[in-house]
Amino acid sequence: MLHREVAPGVHRIEHAVVNCYLVEDDDGVTVVDAGLPAVWPHLGRALRAVGRRPSEVRALVLTHAHFDHVGVARRLQARLGVPVWAHEAEKRLVAHPYRYAHESVRGVYPLRYPASIPLLARMAAAGALWVRGTAAGQTLAPGAEVPVPGRPRVVFSPGHTYGHCALHLPDRGALLSGDALVTLDPYTGRTGPRIVAGAATADSAQALSSLDALADTGAAVVLPGHGEPWPDAAAAAAAARAAGPA
Repeated sequence: MLHREVAPGVHRIEHAVVNCYLVEDDDGVTVVDAGLPAVWPHLGRALRAVGRRPSEVRALVLTHAHFDHVGVARRLQARLGVPVWAHEAEKRLVAHPYRYAHESVRGVYPLRYPASIPLLARMAAAGALWVRGTAAGQTLAPGAEVPVPGRPRVVFSPGHTYGHCALHLPDRGALLSGDALVTLDPYTGRTGPRIVAGAATADSAQALSSLDALADTGAAVVLPGHGEPWPDAAAAAAAARAAGPA
């Protein structure tokens, strides 16, 4: 499903419980995160729906490299020659998207949180078990402005993964938070601002600490990797901190 203008010039593609984003300006389009493999035709339709062509995609920027955020990264590289940007600490994970650190055993979550079962099933049906890695040739530097359409500023926010980076669009009042702050946790089914459960988070204490960096952006809207947009980055970070880890 395409949600247009979730912030000025930013469009959300929601598919199989995962969000990716199109950020456009006069120079072209940046894709932020690459969903699951089955998002591929939806990505093409979304580009056409907002009046863009695949040839106008200039970059793929990854907030992090879990399997559900790199699903079509390899195809974007192969078909369109799109450069892939990620933090240096994420590059091994870009190549091997299932080899990620996590605090707790994943298999217990459907038993403990039955609301997660249909969510995880949708992800599996969209190719969550069959993601192929790729290479990230461009490096995100904390605090830097990325020279891609939209000119996002890198907000280093480790914890969910060790190289996680949110992306701030100051001129649009938006923060693309990746999985540093979500409003739907696929592993528990819980909604509202929070960090992701330990089944997919490397260090929950670090993830909670990174919420300060998100709040400090002062963004008017948070655009997460899972779930609906949420107003006010500072308020969302406070709510996520109060919710604590799962």
